[in-house]
Amino acid sequence: MEYFDLIKARRSRRAFKPKPLTEQQIKSIVEAANLAPSAGNLQSYSFYLVKEKKAKEKLAEAAFGQGFISEAPAVFVFFAKAPVSSKKYGERGKLYATMDATVAAAYAQLAVENLGLGTVWVGAFNEEKVKEILNEDGLPICILPVGYPNDNPEKHPRQNRLKKVI
Repeated sequence: MEYFDLIKARRSRRAFKPKPLTEQQIKSIVEAANLAPSAGNLQSYSFYLVKEKKAKEKLAEAAFGQGFISEAPAVFVFFAKAPVSSKKYGERGKLYATMDATVAAAYAQLAVENLGLGTVWVGAFNEEKVKEILNEDGLPICILPVGYPNDNPEKHPRQNRLKKVI
């Protein structure tokens, strides 16, 4: 799909068909996330692919009962790894790691859309529970449940957030 058509077509999907993703689809999403640019090319993030039903249910619970997470056939969880970038950038490395994980997740999100799949950015969750579920010490940035869309949300109007041209 042409890029601007892709970003205009994207919707936040919270209902998924019970159809598994193909290995090629998963591979494409992982590749897109791994191709994201990062500060100093340090790639100070990690991410998990969760397919096991019990683990997805735990993530849904950790996300304050957002049950659609457990209905998705695949769930990606992105983490910032501040110690990686802090070695080079000091205190500012924490911000850079957060940005690295965010950009990687955004690349994954656009890859999902390009594959004709759906996802929604989930940022409301108990950080400590997510870390515990995945046995990860990084900072959880987002949860992306991924699957074949089973909803058709309306397009929401967007504001022009450009403040000023100087």
